[in-house]
Amino acid sequence: MYVDSETLRALPTRRPADASPRASRIQWDLVADDRYEVRIGGEVVGFIDVVGAVYVVLTGPRYDRAEEVAQTLVWSTATTALDQLRSRG
Repeated sequence: MYVDSETLRALPTRRPADASPRASRIQWDLVADDRYEVRIGGEVVGFIDVVGAVYVVLTGPRYDRAEEVAQTLVWSTATTALDQLRSRG
């Protein structure tokens, strides 16, 4: 299904409501205006960029080499994608 860019721009910017709980296995921190670094077990597994209403999921420990693996409108789907990729790797 194709969604045009004007439709996506009309949606509100998305961000998680709260910071990750420190007891959680999946952690994230805001590292730039619209970028989150995601860690699992203390290891950087990827990044999530906020592009308007869309979370763009990138896998890899370094942002400059990370590869896009998913786009979603749901934060938990973005973090789960990174968790599932790590489990497979």
